[in-house]
Amino acid sequence: MKNKLVSFFVGVLFFISASAQVDTSAMQKDYYTSFDGIKIYYEVTGNGFPVILLHGFIANGESWKRSSVYTELINAGYKVITLDMRGNGKSDKPHDSTSYANDAEAKDIMGLATQLKFDKYNVVGYSRGSIITARLLVQDKRISKAVMGGMGTDFTNPEWPRRKMFYRALSGDSVPELQAMVNYVKSTPTLDQTALAYLQKEQPSTSIASLKKVSIPMLIICGDKDADNGSGQALAAVFSNAKFIQVPGDHGAAMNTKEFADAVLSFFK
Repeated sequence: MKNKLVSFFVGVLFFISASAQVDTSAMQKDYYTSFDGIKIYYEVTGNGFPVILLHGFIANGESWKRSSVYTELINAGYKVITLDMRGNGKSDKPHDSTSYANDAEAKDIMGLATQLKFDKYNVVGYSRGSIITARLLVQDKRISKAVMGGMGTDFTNPEWPRRKMFYRALSGDSVPELQAMVNYVKSTPTLDQTALAYLQKEQPSTSIASLKKVSIPMLIICGDKDADNGSGQALAAVFSNAKFIQVPGDHGAAMNTKEFADAVLSFFK
């Protein structure tokens, strides 16, 4: 467990610090007011079929701009939407745990898709973004295809020990394995420790039984050195219409690889 947690935190830092270039001159930047009054920051680039990108934990929509998949989707003619999910980035960070409960994040995304007048859209989630993608899969019929990256079956357990450990650490309990993560959060002005704790407290799970009912095409991608969240191959086996692809890298590095981008583009085409 300790080695996995260290790997996860190193991956978070890699994810944040990686770099890529993209022309943002035609980008739309705005706030969406969600069902409960929370303001969600989002950006839209491009004019083609919409693809919503969902970031991981201790990250935000800006993180996608440092990945190959972001630039390649735009260059391939897709309309790419990034957002800072509630509790992150430029979006509101309420200090009330109920603001993160009852699929609040999925409701934010579905509401944004409605405001942007999407009849259909694709979604790419990575790490915690894949957990939220799973909630969309069982609630939103508008999704055409979906990618879940950096995720195995562990999140389907509502009592996932890893989630509970992160919540404890961010709530002030002593968890030596996660002290470096907590120190990073405390030292970064743009991060809100209370909001991040509540995100872990209320993080949703989706049952295997529910995932088995998903019939749309699915792609599960994991790094060849990533076992942080269980087996990606086992997750792919849950779905009726999914394939599994392994790309180089650990949990933090895999999403930024060209191989990850190539897999997503090939799947969407």
